[in-house]
Amino acid sequence: SIDDRAAFWQLIVDDSGVQFHDTPRAVLEDGDAMPGAQWFPGGTLNLAEHLLAPTGDAPAILATDERGAGVRTLSRDALRAQVGRFQAWLVSQGVGRGDRVAAWMPNREETVIAMLATAALGATFSSSSPDFGVKGVLDRFGQIAPKVLVASDGAFYNGKPRPNTDKLREVATALGDGLAAVVVVPVLSSTPDLSGLGPAVAWPDTVAEGPDQPTFEPVPFDHPLYILYSSGTTGAPKCIVHGHGGTLLQHLKEHRLHTDVRDGDRLFYYTTCGWMMWNWLVSGLAVGATIVLWDGSPVRPAPDALWTMAGELGLTHFGTSPKFLGLCRDGGQRPGSEHDLSALRAVMSTGAPLSDDLFAWVYDAVKPDLQLASISGGTDIVSCFMLGVPTEPVFAGEIQKRGLGMAVDAWSPLGEPVRGQQGELVCHKPFPSMPVAFWQDDDGARYRRAYFEHFPGVWRHGDFIEITDHEGVIVYGRSDATLNPGGVRIGTAEIDGPIEALPEVADSVVVGMPDGDDTVIVLFVVPAEGVVLDDALKARLCATVRANATPRHVPAHILPCPDVPRTISGKKVEIAVRGALLGQPAPNRDALANPEALDWFYVDGKTAWETARS
Repeated sequence: SIDDRAAFWQLIVDDSGVQFHDTPRAVLEDGDAMPGAQWFPGGTLNLAEHLLAPTGDAPAILATDERGAGVRTLSRDALRAQVGRFQAWLVSQGVGRGDRVAAWMPNREETVIAMLATAALGATFSSSSPDFGVKGVLDRFGQIAPKVLVASDGAFYNGKPRPNTDKLREVATALGDGLAAVVVVPVLSSTPDLSGLGPAVAWPDTVAEGPDQPTFEPVPFDHPLYILYSSGTTGAPKCIVHGHGGTLLQHLKEHRLHTDVRDGDRLFYYTTCGWMMWNWLVSGLAVGATIVLWDGSPVRPAPDALWTMAGELGLTHFGTSPKFLGLCRDGGQRPGSEHDLSALRAVMSTGAPLSDDLFAWVYDAVKPDLQLASISGGTDIVSCFMLGVPTEPVFAGEIQKRGLGMAVDAWSPLGEPVRGQQGELVCHKPFPSMPVAFWQDDDGARYRRAYFEHFPGVWRHGDFIEITDHEGVIVYGRSDATLNPGGVRIGTAEIDGPIEALPEVADSVVVGMPDGDDTVIVLFVVPAEGVVLDDALKARLCATVRANATPRHVPAHILPCPDVPRTISGKKVEIAVRGALLGQPAPNRDALANPEALDWFYVDGKTAWETARS
């Protein structure tokens, strides 16, 4: 798949039944140019056509939420009908090829319908979740000038209704005259308030009548399909444009080969519409899977809510995060004996490295004969660099393999491949799901600077990895958050992974701080409820790190903190914590799920660090 990429990707096309309207003149042109390689030039297709190809009465979408109000079901034929009607409504608003449709939405079936209708037209879809405030939404959608905005009148989270209408008015006003219409999806009320939104309509009115079948605009392989966004913690989010063909082929490969998703399977990933895992989940429709949508907190109405759903709906694939699995373990849950998980074949985890002890917990407490696949990739490629392989062994603490067709390697600072030691994650040959471009980056300078500046002509992703002797992959965290005490490079996951396995620790974040001419490791710990971070516990933490890593990994300082700041998608922001302790300007608060946690580091955390240092 690496040495003969053209043959491999043609095989994916043929084996997956990908239909081109215009036949490509080649599989790959300028195949060594990175960026610059051209995949399937001259060919036209449409992603939505493939996601809607399975027909019949079988369910396409099962949607539910934390309120426990039941499951909403859309069959494959009903989904096609809804897409056809909403597509016709978009056309009535002047939406066509190249226009943008934005969705500020919970993870609901209407969001999927809006995406498919947009893609079918050859327009470009972009989404964010209700987690984002007004500034966070405008930081994203304000850059792309959508012609239509689809938004809910609010959302439920953690047992509370969160009205959205006032914020929606601010957003609609700020987006200006280029916004042809606002579509309001009723979530909190059956009759949403449309006043003050300009041209506005309630969602039911857009799908009440019209054609029951969509039409599909054939577009070039790299025609803009999605605009996704970087986290934006250090400035305005980058608008990353992904194309129809690359997204489709990569997702087909990952679903069919790496994840063993089959026709009739039930595929679930806990995600919001502001994270690329939502786009990945929706592509499961193309292989005939039923996609399962959850809206709200993963631990409402009970701590085992998602496992209850998994049993009741017969999930075959369950996607989550290390944070969630850790909560289940620490709460004493044993999902395998408490729920009927007989249909479950795979558990997937992403967002952070999955520690050895969580591998052990899943096989002990969830199910002994499933595939536990830690996966890693990103918004940048709307897919994975490393992920599962159903036919291979699972080794605790490792991702099973590098993705087929992905020339992933670990490189030293000199650009040399390394094995059995840590290196930069690189991909040294082009692949179909590379971004088409960054939005409003006409000369491509920002795009090249983001990925190709460190190793010219080679994708450097910014993760710190090790490739093991059996070709597994260990992720040590972001390379730009790498610790360098005494000149030795250490990944943050080597420290906080073992620490968070201890029942006394609810969460943690580790940073490298300057101290004279060197760097020292500072570990901030959120103690579990009722636990005090005393000298005895600090000694145990140090011993745990030493036993699981090396003496060089042992923190110089261990300090308590009330919470760990994370992005909306749940990733720790070590760099922002370090900046706060150094008194650097605050990053974009709207990119954080809990900005008050970062505020603590600017005041109390900085004081604690300076006291410890002195």
